[in-house]
Amino acid sequence: MNFIGRVKNYLLKENKVDFIHKNDIGKINKGALQIMNALEKGGYEAYLVGGSVRDLLLEKVPHDWDITTSARPDEIVSCAIQNEWKIIDRGGYRFGTVSILINENIYEVTTFRSDFYGNDSHRPKEICFAKTLKDDLSRRDFTVNAMAIDADGVIYDYFGGIADLDRRILRTVGIAKDRFQEDALRLFRACRFLGQLDFQADKELFRAISPSLYRVEGLSLSRVKSELQVLMKSDHPARGLDLFVRSGLNQSSCFVKVNKKKYAVPILPELSHLVDLPQEKQFHKFDAWNHTLAVVEASPREDVLRWAALFHDVGKGMPGVRAIRNGKYTDYGHDSKGAEISSAVLIRLAFPPSFISRVVWLVKNHMRFHYFANTETADGKKWLRQISRSGVFKSSADMRQGIKELMELCKADIIGCGRPFSATNGHQAFGEYMMDLCEEMPVSTKDLRYDERLIAVLKNHIGEGMKNLLFRVQNGELRNEPETLLEAGNRYRRRHNEEN
Repeated sequence: MNFIGRVKNYLLKENKVDFIHKNDIGKINKGALQIMNALEKGGYEAYLVGGSVRDLLLEKVPHDWDITTSARPDEIVSCAIQNEWKIIDRGGYRFGTVSILINENIYEVTTFRSDFYGNDSHRPKEICFAKTLKDDLSRRDFTVNAMAIDADGVIYDYFGGIADLDRRILRTVGIAKDRFQEDALRLFRACRFLGQLDFQADKELFRAISPSLYRVEGLSLSRVKSELQVLMKSDHPARGLDLFVRSGLNQSSCFVKVNKKKYAVPILPELSHLVDLPQEKQFHKFDAWNHTLAVVEASPREDVLRWAALFHDVGKGMPGVRAIRNGKYTDYGHDSKGAEISSAVLIRLAFPPSFISRVVWLVKNHMRFHYFANTETADGKKWLRQISRSGVFKSSADMRQGIKELMELCKADIIGCGRPFSATNGHQAFGEYMMDLCEEMPVSTKDLRYDERLIAVLKNHIGEGMKNLLFRVQNGELRNEPETLLEAGNRYRRRHNEEN
């Protein structure tokens, strides 16, 4: 019997409190135990709460150690001072939170509280200190985040979090519609937790999203974007992305503030048309949306690759792209259209220009990589020569990394078509070949392997002379090595002098 099953066997029906020896749930952080023991010694209740409890029950190592206590903020501070712990002021006092630093780890210790919401889509209108642990846990978002554990290993589960962990279901504390309309960011947190935990959404949770969408307009882009970025790098992003799109959450808008004025920002409506979009069964096992989800899931956990995977087929089905030829669906040009769409979306969502450039390049070139990897007669060197002169990359090393990312995207694309991993072997071999070529293909004059002799030879012709050598190395006329470049530099100088 697994751990959660053992916990359920010990469930006390009256108050839903379970006792399990703490060694069964993993190692509780030493600093967290010190704080809880110190607070209890002072006559207060103190518990680990939230994600740390959930992760311990799932036999994962928690990233954060949050503590809730009956002690008021000034009493928490007094306890910290008595134990010579450093207090980090993060402006949390007004929320009842004191941040304590022990051995370079920060622990957020928060007084039992109840939250009351108003017009703001995320922040509570009023915060009041609560009397009991149960009151504090009742304000939290999901049942799996609404459990606590004390220093002796006693687990407090008032809302069925353990059962939901066992069933791998994400369910809100109380009425889902109420929880979402209190804090609209919970809509995005639901998607994120599905991706992180590989859970399914409770039916009531799914039904509660649509009537709560109007609250999203009160969320800032930075908060929404932060949740999406965590989701995209999670272990199972497909879970959360599917909820995000099928619920219509992607079609809502948040806001940005410019010069104290708010502007609406559509989040990701560009994805919706992919749902149930048919594809040719000869090449694709799934419709366009499920294929996209599979590609994202198969991609390495890197921001640029996950976002490129999300957009790689977003151009499919668009006017001027989708056609039926000889009774078959075609989407010629979807790579270029997808690059156009992804550029517009990422600019709108305020991603850095360098990130946008790389994602757009990957989307635009993924079909070309497939062509070269599958066509023996195709000239990979010629293509790389074009890439080196495109202005996309800053150096040979940068181009090599870009080729590697493109290879990984295309391998994920193959797997997302329902084919086995072994089907990617040819793409792996071609990608490695292209990466090897990058070693000898300079992107800028800084990639030329010359020494100070060449500088002395070219003298006043250094600018145009180096450009000439770069062009000739890229064309395969010259080897990228000091002696060859020196000889070519001498010839260039003599020719230039003769012309003048």
